[in-house]
Amino acid sequence: MTLVKKVAALLISPTLLLVTSCGRHATSEVYYLVAANISLPYWKTAIAGFNAAGARYKVTVKVAGPDSYDAQAELQELNHAVAAKPAGILISVADESVLKPGIDAAIAAGIPVITIDSDAPTSRRLFFIGTNNLAAGHLGGQRIVEKLGGRGNVVFFSMPGQPNLDERLQGFKDIFATHPDIKILDVVNIKGDARNAFDNTQQYLTQTGIARVNAFVCLEASSGKVVADAVRRQKVTDRTVIAWDVEQDTMAEIKDGTIEATIAQKPYSMGFVGLKELDEIFHNKPASLTKDYSVDAFSEFPVFIDTGTALVDKANVDVYANAAAAHQ
Repeated sequence: MTLVKKVAALLISPTLLLVTSCGRHATSEVYYLVAANISLPYWKTAIAGFNAAGARYKVTVKVAGPDSYDAQAELQELNHAVAAKPAGILISVADESVLKPGIDAAIAAGIPVITIDSDAPTSRRLFFIGTNNLAAGHLGGQRIVEKLGGRGNVVFFSMPGQPNLDERLQGFKDIFATHPDIKILDVVNIKGDARNAFDNTQQYLTQTGIARVNAFVCLEASSGKVVADAVRRQKVTDRTVIAWDVEQDTMAEIKDGTIEATIAQKPYSMGFVGLKELDEIFHNKPASLTKDYSVDAFSEFPVFIDTGTALVDKANVDVYANAAAAHQ
């Protein structure tokens, strides 16, 4: 080889290596997002983030899960995903006691699993991406204390047993613990159906005296609008309603004044960042997926990636509404 050819080879080789290294992805790489109630606008937003990351990396993404709140049906979908032997799985945990065995089975099969939105900390999942739900509960609790002047009855709408909702409720309880004149009158299990929130709100609005409800708190996205609708129908203007997430209907109710505030999360970011993390793990697998990395101070994995949260009210609702419109 002549000197000129040797020099040319040295100049070209790094470029060829760069091109090769950029082509690590393939459509044969399949990633799953598994959740319950996937027909909700909240999950459509998370799926949009998941799909956007899949398009960027040019990998195949699939979404699985029931259209209702059904932990057993979600487990079946998780098991189907595990059987397909994908490159990785994101999962939002409807009920940790139900989903934990399936998560552990995926890890045992060598499939990386990351939880998003709702965690399963006792499972072998690698880490959690989502809202700091306890802190979000503190944020909402402080607004309730402010609006009620430290005294009154509160009713919550939730789905007990779902980890993220339980953490949010605990956040409110932490704040109320220092305000003994604020009482939790009830925690209504809506069982994945917002109509149950509407019916219970109508009933509670008729109560007077010491059983009078001063505030309603929706710990998940679907019940905010229907609670606001029930309050409006009875022409009640002196109750505080706290919602969850920044769906268009919820933001409209804030502008109208029926909903006092909502707690904003970032489901799009959860889906997008979740796939990015799974992709990195797939291409740089650790020596063991079954190790408890939470107790390893030198681990390459975090315990928790906080995607952020904020309180949205009349003062800043237009900022969130404009941002949402820009993505539609």
